[in-house]
Amino acid sequence: MTTERPLIDITPRLTQDIAVWPGDTPLTREVLCALQDGAPVTLSTMRATVHLGAHADGANHYGLGADDINGFPLTRYLGPCHVVHARASRVPSGSRVGVLDLELDLTRLRYPRVLIRTGTFPDFTRWNSDFAGFDPALVDALADRGVELIGIDTPSVDVQESKDLPAHQRFLARGLSILEGLRLDHVTPGEYELIALPLPLVGFDASPVRAVLRSLA
Repeated sequence: MTTERPLIDITPRLTQDIAVWPGDTPLTREVLCALQDGAPVTLSTMRATVHLGAHADGANHYGLGADDINGFPLTRYLGPCHVVHARASRVPSGSRVGVLDLELDLTRLRYPRVLIRTGTFPDFTRWNSDFAGFDPALVDALADRGVELIGIDTPSVDVQESKDLPAHQRFLARGLSILEGLRLDHVTPGEYELIALPLPLVGFDASPVRAVLRSLA
């Protein structure tokens, strides 16, 4: 008999209170018709940024003429991954996570997907501008180990005040995929299967994902 592997949901709830990047489009719902009003169905329209909650960036978000979110292979977002914690004492708010901040020796990496918990964006309904991003050298170090996708538990792989987006530019140069806005506070470091498929939004610069983990065994 096959043992069922429980899902670990790492997607923030998409309520109208979820925080979005300052100036971006918040989540709203317009009810066009409703059962309780006598309509045969309830029908809603959603309006929001595509960088909503847990989401995958398209390369055209940070690279002129680069592929849209439909341009990355789906295999990037499905398969074995490492969940790694950054050492809280080494990652003050507003800083960049480097190789030495990770609670994992990179020589032990076996899979091409790495999700990094920084703990610097604890409440998805309250925006804090001092969340951590990635040191560009960390992106290169992971790429050198064969990593193809890196995820983070903050709204961006760069810090909010960054203008030149050096981490994003290393993702672009190395051809890596990005997952942002993951909820990792309840996940024990280790090896998992990641399922976080983006929608085929042709031309778009991102897509929300329903990101989940499950054990490999």
